[in-house]
Amino acid sequence: MPKWLEDAVFYEIYPQSFKDSNADGIGDFKGILEKLDYIKELGCNAIWMNPCFASPFLDAGYDVSDYYTAAPRYGTNEELKQIFEKAHALNMHVILDLVPGHTSVEHVWFRESMKAGKNEFTDRYIWTNDIWEAPEGMASLRGISEREGACAVNFFSHQPALNYGFYKPDKPWQQPMDAPGPQATIAEMKNIMRFWLQMGCDGFRVDMAGSLVKGDEDGRGTIKLWQDVRAFLDREFPEAAIVSEWGEPDKSLLGGFHMDFLLHFGPSHYNDLFRCEEPYFSSRGKGDASAFVKKYQENYEKSEKKGLICIPSGNHDMDRLARSLTPDEQKVAFAFLLSMPGAPFIYYGDEIGMRYVEGLDSVEGGYNRTGARSPMQWDNTVNAGFSAAPKNKLYIPLDESADRPTVKAQIADDDSMYHEVRRLITLRRAHPALLASGEIEFVDAGQAYPLVYVRSSREEKILVIINPSGKEQRFSCAYLPEKTIYAIGKEACFADGIVTVPSKHAGYYKL
Repeated sequence: MPKWLEDAVFYEIYPQSFKDSNADGIGDFKGILEKLDYIKELGCNAIWMNPCFASPFLDAGYDVSDYYTAAPRYGTNEELKQIFEKAHALNMHVILDLVPGHTSVEHVWFRESMKAGKNEFTDRYIWTNDIWEAPEGMASLRGISEREGACAVNFFSHQPALNYGFYKPDKPWQQPMDAPGPQATIAEMKNIMRFWLQMGCDGFRVDMAGSLVKGDEDGRGTIKLWQDVRAFLDREFPEAAIVSEWGEPDKSLLGGFHMDFLLHFGPSHYNDLFRCEEPYFSSRGKGDASAFVKKYQENYEKSEKKGLICIPSGNHDMDRLARSLTPDEQKVAFAFLLSMPGAPFIYYGDEIGMRYVEGLDSVEGGYNRTGARSPMQWDNTVNAGFSAAPKNKLYIPLDESADRPTVKAQIADDDSMYHEVRRLITLRRAHPALLASGEIEFVDAGQAYPLVYVRSSREEKILVIINPSGKEQRFSCAYLPEKTIYAIGKEACFADGIVTVPSKHAGYYKL
């Protein structure tokens, strides 16, 4: 694992909504450059930027039309390079969002693949041999060109699926992984990675990394594919990081990813904590984290206790934390997020408790996700300091609440979410046991609340107690801490093998 990942705390930037420097209503590279110092001051030393390549933006940039060119609405390749350079000057790292599973229908590869005559790109995408045969289990495009056949798509109908082969081909049009078409696709993805790494990028977060090889139920083919990519990176760019959007760490880490982060869907039970009818981190105290803990422990064991499972505060695909948790509840949630193994990911604005904006029309394929992508709220000036454009030109409407949180107001308030997050990041970095590869052992409290675990390294052990509920809790515990490192609210009381935990409490205790 690259050394810089060990103490990395990532900040996710959704470029469209972060900072607009030229008053066109859309965030851009110069705006990001302007705010790198803010991210550094918060304590984050790594950045994940959502897709910033050329695109028709029917899916917010996850429909790439040119992997080698920055989206003109954000700026130029040179300006993106300047972000890398300034970040490095600040001892920060930047990873880009790589979308290897599909492109836009506007990509030249797809335009060429639609032609009836055989050419370099005929097999770049997944096509059946018959216009009347759709790929089984997948949506498709057909009747759109002179080429015979239907083309498989991922997600939206404007995202044709790139061809990495089938693990066990059983139809004439299904190509094996080692066929020339799939091999050309993976070779081109390596070229794209090489291009941006040579530009100064520090790695990639890989969109839907586990879905490339089709008909691959156990993930074996996709694991093999990523092992090949990892070997390429180890040869040419050993300090480059790859973080997967996979949600199955036992597979992604075996495939060579340095870290995997949990998804809001699938088997992780991540949403049991933050986004369900009764979230575990609600002070109502009706939540249940047991399924999450059980699955986490399973993955932890399967991945040989590497602990490199990242738990994000949120991202562009899910509701804001503030839609289901109050500010005080969010503080307790951050005490959990910033004390878990792997690298924490903080979604822009979550550090100030930005809210989900209700009732918005879909923007660029956002649909129900649009309310979590509203402009960053910097201050109380025009458009919350995001843009000098007229309000009707903003990429997505702002939170118009009179009490909307802003960076400026929260920096001025020592008791704010911003300062709590900043304290927690500083504390994490000061304790080896709390870093990415520090081990974790969950302690059974015998009840739903509190959540208890021990983080450990060669240097130290830290007991973490998280009680989001509005009630005092007690549990049996053999540990007797040396001192309290951190606490939200009153400290827990350790006496005669019983720990009394105050309500709405999070505490780190040195053992």
